[in-house]
Amino acid sequence: MTEMNMLPPGLLVSAPSSGTGKTTVMLGLLRALRDDGLTVQPFKSGPDYIDPAFHHAASGRASFNIDTWAMDGGLLNAIAAQAAGADICVSEGSMGLYDGVATRGQSGFGSSAETAQRMGWPVVLVIDAGGQAQSAAATALGFQAYNPDLPIAGVILNRVASPRHERLIRRGMDHAGLTVLGVLPRRGDLALPERHLGLIQAVEHPDLEAAIIGYAAFLRDNVDLAAIRAAAVSGPALPGGALPKPPAQRIALARDAAFSFTYPHLLKGWREAGAEITPFSPLADEVPCPEADLVWLPGGYPELHAGALAAASTFRAALRQHAETKPVHGECGGYMALGAGLIDKDGTRHEMAGLLGLETSYEKRKFNLGYRRAVLTESMPGFAVGAALRGHEFHYSSILQQPDRPLAEVFDADGNPGAQTGSVRGNVTGTFFHMIAEDVA
Repeated sequence: MTEMNMLPPGLLVSAPSSGTGKTTVMLGLLRALRDDGLTVQPFKSGPDYIDPAFHHAASGRASFNIDTWAMDGGLLNAIAAQAAGADICVSEGSMGLYDGVATRGQSGFGSSAETAQRMGWPVVLVIDAGGQAQSAAATALGFQAYNPDLPIAGVILNRVASPRHERLIRRGMDHAGLTVLGVLPRRGDLALPERHLGLIQAVEHPDLEAAIIGYAAFLRDNVDLAAIRAAAVSGPALPGGALPKPPAQRIALARDAAFSFTYPHLLKGWREAGAEITPFSPLADEVPCPEADLVWLPGGYPELHAGALAAASTFRAALRQHAETKPVHGECGGYMALGAGLIDKDGTRHEMAGLLGLETSYEKRKFNLGYRRAVLTESMPGFAVGAALRGHEFHYSSILQQPDRPLAEVFDADGNPGAQTGSVRGNVTGTFFHMIAEDVA
């Protein structure tokens, strides 16, 4: 008999578009509920590798991505099961509520609405009320009518300019029959710092704890927390599933401000399967564990630390020594660091590890964003030739040269082939996409 997992009550915080303030609302809500004595399980809808670290800081529990394009039903169920022991689940959407891709993936098109429906969660819609009044209700009503099967628990009005502004908006919401769960006055100091990939990393925030405390106080003063708790719904019982298996038994994982983009469900799966994960810092010129079977360099911001990486001679020498007999793999920023050289935004070339012939440039910026499906033409750690992987790409770097054998045939979400195929040379492999899951279809 298949074991069934009953989820705690939950809801999803979303918005009509990016830039509405839903992340600050999410962080304030997580901390406020935690301060009320609840055990809160955070989730992130979609392939975001920055927000989960902020969620963890606010809630005290690891946050996991739920991705209906890249993940099959078994993996989605296994990730949902991470909520065991929690009192409430709160998930943050990505982009706009209904934004996804054109072609169905493992179980859907990747929208936050799909996440909410699959998990049985109603939606709290964060509306940026700046520049409108009663028209904000028409926006919210349109989102409710777009999919009548997806319940909208209510709205949180953000960036409200004055009591008069609030009265006008509330009049529109009353007319539309929509519940107002909170009204947030306009404040310029609530924005999280950003850079070219979106938010800065949680570890880089100058005083993240103070910021989260401030968000929680702001939410408590302006949002009906009791009504939000009451709006959370327990979804259907889900059958069990399995998290991803580790690519090696002993994994040396680069972990610092230059290399931090790892999906929590991967690390959780690797550890639960018995893998030993040993972090080390290339920026601190640390060496990977000599006993490691695999060195894994995740994505991050090597372009911001290229000088320090070029000067990390002890790290690079140890990496080269490891690669003589054992595998090394890099994703996105890690892939760039394994190459021959990296040109920063000022046009300065920095020598990288030289384990691949890849030359990349951040001076010649090219926006690369979207889901990826890769079919391996060469083996890589944990996967044989012919394996299909699903992942996501998000960077601004251009490839100047890529002389090594391609690692895979890579396609976008609609099946169109891409030029960024990854590389392989000896025991070293790398890709520009971040792996989310194996495609078992």
